[in-house]
Amino acid sequence: MANRRAVVTGASSGIGEAAVRALRATGWDVVGVARRADRLAALEAETGAVAFAADLTSDADVEALTSFLADSGPVHALVHIAGGARGTDRVEDGRVEDWQWMFDVNVLSAQRLVAALLPQLRRAAASDGHADTLFVTSTAAQTAYAGGAGYNAAKAGEAMIAHALRLELNGEPIRVVEIAPGMVHTPEFTLNRLGGDSAAAERVYDGVANPLTADDVADVIAYALNAPGHVNLDLVTMRPVAQSAQHLLARGPLRPRGTEEL
Repeated sequence: MANRRAVVTGASSGIGEAAVRALRATGWDVVGVARRADRLAALEAETGAVAFAADLTSDADVEALTSFLADSGPVHALVHIAGGARGTDRVEDGRVEDWQWMFDVNVLSAQRLVAALLPQLRRAAASDGHADTLFVTSTAAQTAYAGGAGYNAAKAGEAMIAHALRLELNGEPIRVVEIAPGMVHTPEFTLNRLGGDSAAAERVYDGVANPLTADDVADVIAYALNAPGHVNLDLVTMRPVAQSAQHLLARGPLRPRGTEEL
């Protein structure tokens, strides 16, 4: 059997880019999908992944991606990482266009991809034993916080797609995995959410000992896909040790209680 092939969305930066590297390092063929063709081209040259530029909020782009994949080989895994947040407004102050954008990129893109690629995933599962869908959501899908309602709602919607899909695929050898990270320090996520204010973005991470990195999340993605085919990681919630819950974040060095003078 040829190498298994994964389609990784959001591949031009952050967790998506790291996932492409992690899967390539463990022997996968990878098609990296994102809007920024120049970033994808650089990743293609570095890793040997195949680049495909597409806007996943566009039906036409998703159709083009589907045709390309059908013509170029089997699809064993859909790894959906593309998404994002805009703003930190209260519900009463939220901008409808920001909420619409978050719903489009986090929820509707997931539905488009599943609907488009499930036939190819079924064919791969039939010939090679199993196939995978994996969604990177967020702890924001699990716990609301003030100023986060739009993103909370969007990521919760994406999580519910994964939960329902797992039930709908019962009896088929297709795994449905959800990875829900907490605080991850990537170059773009918070910067984009805060409208490009780099100082405000860095303050989010001030004093936090070792926030998660994109590589941390990519390692879990690779582990989930490389686990034996009968093992499904339904939901992996991962946070830095400094973040005990969505609302409880330690700033400053971590040390055992009672050892301050040591």
